[in-house]
Amino acid sequence: MPWLAFAAGASLASLALVIADAIRPQWTVSYTASIHAMAILGTGAAAALLAIFAPPFARLFLRQSSIDSEVRQYAESMFLRRSLFATSRRTAILILISLFERRVDIVADEGCHPRITHADWQDVIARMAPRLRERKPGDALRDALLAVDTLLQARGFTRGDGPPDALSNRTIEEHGQ
Repeated sequence: MPWLAFAAGASLASLALVIADAIRPQWTVSYTASIHAMAILGTGAAAALLAIFAPPFARLFLRQSSIDSEVRQYAESMFLRRSLFATSRRTAILILISLFERRVDIVADEGCHPRITHADWQDVIARMAPRLRERKPGDALRDALLAVDTLLQARGFTRGDGPPDALSNRTIEEHGQ
């Protein structure tokens, strides 16, 4: 996103300079090209830095069409990287809260698919929404875990005879780049 912000800032600065030169041609002097280059690159650099340090500004450069697929891809890769599929009944569930993109995704292993639908997971995500709007992701996650527990019990999932908690139940927090 910093590169997109740089390109947008440089483009807007270039447009402003072209318009200024068209309106006031007498401002053109021998070193105008140098001044324009510094103004264009400086504006682009400022926009890139703003994208790095101000998430609301950086969000302007997210393509809405790809946000959901990128968050989904990240959730699935995290599921694989953390070997969450390594449960005896393949019933692991990952709830991903992506604060930057303001999206939630749930990845469930193969053992959950026969009894839990996509609509069921969307209901869990909807239950999290009020807390996320309040900027309380911990509370949102707690609400999601309660909803998932209720959903699993309603769909007949029970704790098996195998080892309890084959995976860690701790929260994983990763910071974006």
